[in-house]
Amino acid sequence: MLQTAQRGKKSSSKKAAPKASVHERFLEAFRWMLLTRTLEEKLVSLYRGGHITGGVYIGKGQEAVSVACGMFLQKGDVFAPLIRDQAGRSAFGEPLVDVTRTYLGSRLGPMRGRDGNIHRGRPGENCLAMISHLGAMVSVTVGALMAKRFRGEKNFVGLTCIGEGGMQTGSFHEGMNLAAVEQVPLVVAATNNHYAYSTPNDREFACADLVDRAKGYGFEGYSIDGTDLTTCLDVIESAVKRARAGRPPQLVVTSVLRLSGHGEHDDASYVTDEIRRQPFAQDCLKLAEKKIVDLELVDAATLQSWKEDAARQVDEAISKAQTEPAPEGEKEDWCAISTRELVDQRE
Repeated sequence: MLQTAQRGKKSSSKKAAPKASVHERFLEAFRWMLLTRTLEEKLVSLYRGGHITGGVYIGKGQEAVSVACGMFLQKGDVFAPLIRDQAGRSAFGEPLVDVTRTYLGSRLGPMRGRDGNIHRGRPGENCLAMISHLGAMVSVTVGALMAKRFRGEKNFVGLTCIGEGGMQTGSFHEGMNLAAVEQVPLVVAATNNHYAYSTPNDREFACADLVDRAKGYGFEGYSIDGTDLTTCLDVIESAVKRARAGRPPQLVVTSVLRLSGHGEHDDASYVTDEIRRQPFAQDCLKLAEKKIVDLELVDAATLQSWKEDAARQVDEAISKAQTEPAPEGEKEDWCAISTRELVDQRE
């Protein structure tokens, strides 16, 4: 049984755990991807049924990249995921019920029923809350790494995710430059999903491949197929190891197609048929499942049990969140950055 809460606990002793085989690692990643796809399909259904306030932004098609970002980080590392990184969040230890609590407005969730549903984080566990101005997370992650260095901490890495649209912002360029100048142990996982909302690549940048920017920033760069789970695991794991070993900051650019609209309010009608036929437009989850079947890594009954277990976990998390109270405005503690108890302790 795969449980997000249990996975989070394991991360604290992950460094000392026996090294998983390549196939075991692949199967673990597949199960996080499967759980994420199951969850997000349910969230879409709830949104369309009017049960979720605000937007729903899913990571369909980029789960392979995302899960690799969360799997290889250790306790003490910094992770800054974005809106399509549920697979990475789960692999890093985010409890599933915290996700559903946030989307359904439970006051028991990490956001206490406020501030939308995508800005959640767990700063105490080094999972940073997302800023909607997406390029800004590079600078935030660099700052967190520099703070760790100033405190004398050792053997830590930071990993932040970005889409190709966010790579065109000024804050992204500033953050990349600062990371290289200060030589912080940073990995930037950049997902080129070929559209920044409805803006295609040829209106976003003019270089042949975004990885070409790595040398100019002072990063080491890698360009990979984001639909191939094995490649994502291999390259992102290696990038994390290089950063931890003191090599220059790492940029991994992955090529995929976002297999849904920018959000569930968007029908993605601007995506051309030609784009949809490209190799990068394949579904990474289906490709991973096909590999499992072709290599006979597990039998059909086991695969089916995993799907049923993912559906059960999602249903339980949603049912729990649906029974919990929403915030009551006149009774809430509206401290902006903390709870009243923590504010009082600081004073």
